[in-house]
Amino acid sequence: MLRKLFTISLLLGSGIAFAQVAPSVRGGNSTLWVGGEFGSFNSDYLPKTRIIGPGVTVDYNLNQHIGLIGEARWLHWNGTDSQTQSDYLAGGKYTFHYRKFSFAAKMLIGGVWIKYPVVATAGSTGSYFAFAPGGFVDYRVSRRFSVRGGYEYQILPSAPGFAGQPSNGLTPHGFTAGVNYRLLGVR
Repeated sequence: MLRKLFTISLLLGSGIAFAQVAPSVRGGNSTLWVGGEFGSFNSDYLPKTRIIGPGVTVDYNLNQHIGLIGEARWLHWNGTDSQTQSDYLAGGKYTFHYRKFSFAAKMLIGGVWIKYPVVATAGSTGSYFAFAPGGFVDYRVSRRFSVRGGYEYQILPSAPGFAGQPSNGLTPHGFTAGVNYRLLGVR
């Protein structure tokens, strides 16, 4: 009797295991991507100046549509008279997919550090709270690699903040292009 019960449970148990849906066996749709990018931004302090530099991104997808993103960018080249800008931003994103393309809208908050041109401000610096709406498009080259192009519009409400001058805010904005690598996940 015990042998029959064991055989029946073994047969029924293996059938139930095959009935499991594949994504739940793998553990969901979350993925972790890291990448490098190169940005070109209009500083809004000197309108004709485009400062450029490298950056890194960390992109965590909670599911197919909702995710978190973090960016760090160092725009230290091509500035007028040693002008630089460093951005450290994080926030959420919403993504939709079409074949090998992923289109995403993002909303980030964080800090922006600016070194103003020596000619205009005697080398003043400032650190500002910023929020930055934007978007990007990813093209999947393979299961692990994608290329990305994006646009970001930063809003620094309290900039420049110099004594005796109006602080109407600055709106640096620009484009980025880069490559991403999937570290974790199945998608």
